[in-house]
Amino acid sequence: MEPVEINAGEYYLRAFRNDDRVNDVPALVEIYADPETKRYMNRLTVDSPATAELFIMLMTSGWAKNYRWSWAVCEAVTADLVAGIILNNLDLQFGSAEVTCWTHPAHRGKGVLPTALNAVLGWAFGAMDLHRVVYKHSVFNTASQRVAEKCGFTLEGRLRDETIIDDQRVDELLWARLATDPHPEQLR
Repeated sequence: MEPVEINAGEYYLRAFRNDDRVNDVPALVEIYADPETKRYMNRLTVDSPATAELFIMLMTSGWAKNYRWSWAVCEAVTADLVAGIILNNLDLQFGSAEVTCWTHPAHRGKGVLPTALNAVLGWAFGAMDLHRVVYKHSVFNTASQRVAEKCGFTLEGRLRDETIIDDQRVDELLWARLATDPHPEQLR
């Protein structure tokens, strides 16, 4: 499948790129150098231009082989990379996926991820006929919890000792949103 672009109002979602017109490498290195990003996104290391280039290649191959869909979330006016969203562990037969997402440190607390993720979920449930999307995060990551709540995910459980944060095993919270769940704007 070719990468899908999504217009989310003040944000534009496109494939991660490193070409003669758009270069996401510096922004990715900057995002992953942030202590909070490193703390919670510790399964992926993007600590140099070379690893950022590899990240972009992996995201591109996910689209090509239809096992991962990813978006660089950009400001519509400036085209600055402000967040990232990945639907991974795609199972098109059963209509399921898991979401991973992050925000550039300079853009946290501005509602970027709820806006962008709701647009991605609308596309995934509508155009791609997914039925279930899972979202997991450390019990200490309250920002991720707010994103899950704002995007209409339902808390389903706690995964004991699921991840390592600050060199210690910690629990993760497991959330899911179904295609049949009410849209977040209907929850208010």
